[in-house]
Amino acid sequence: MAVPLGTGIPVRTPPLPGVTARAALTPAAAVQHRPVAGSVHSWDLSTGVDGPGTRFVTFLAGCPLACLYCHNPDTWKMRDGKRVLADAMVAEAAKYRAFIRTAGGGATLSGGEPLLQPVFAGELLHRFKHELGLHTALDTSGYLGARATDALLRDTDLVLLDIKSWRPGLYQRLTGRRLRPTLDFARRLARLDKEVWVRFVLVPGLTDDPANIEGVAAFAASLGNVTRVDVLPFHKLGASKWDRLGLDFTLRDTPTPTASQLATAREIFAGAGLMAV
Repeated sequence: MAVPLGTGIPVRTPPLPGVTARAALTPAAAVQHRPVAGSVHSWDLSTGVDGPGTRFVTFLAGCPLACLYCHNPDTWKMRDGKRVLADAMVAEAAKYRAFIRTAGGGATLSGGEPLLQPVFAGELLHRFKHELGLHTALDTSGYLGARATDALLRDTDLVLLDIKSWRPGLYQRLTGRRLRPTLDFARRLARLDKEVWVRFVLVPGLTDDPANIEGVAAFAASLGNVTRVDVLPFHKLGASKWDRLGLDFTLRDTPTPTASQLATAREIFAGAGLMAV
């Protein structure tokens, strides 16, 4: 369960043991000449769904997409998050460092969309990696990939890239945004030889057309840096959040995919030479 931010995470923290305290360790942050802060929705410890091993997952607030099947619509607006210093998030992750490293895990930035706050995201990734020695992952739609600096990506060991559809029109319907920025970002990650796990949500009646899946599979296979594809079943666990926020959850009557439909999708990805789970 995600842990909401509030009194549980202090605004200021003492230096970590054995770590020289610095207000900002990344070049972009140093330009500001002040401690780096960002808008955070919550944090969580998870296993298996946000990168390898047990992960310290920070959910940043704010997202430029409005996906029809989003299960966290409460992360869409930055103003709904808590203003938190990077120092505080690093100190919180440090509490679990030994356990996470023993479990072969790391730290993941998710959201929302982390690249809506690139300076804060870059600071966290840098410090999780270099101060805590953790494997780092960035969970992103790729729509704001142009905001990711080369320095930020150097501090990212793995990108979890959501490719929601191969068809531009369907992508626009699903997210309210264009597909091309995501594909451009994927190609850039391939040029950098950055490891990528593709995430694909299977929604019956929308994304489950074999031709659509084949398009995503062929593109992912062409990149050369995609080591895994997560075929994620559409679910309605976030419906109550849509109701609470007064939003119209238009997929309320859409069924969840069957085991057979999931197996078929995974077979298409496997047929393109990709490991699909």
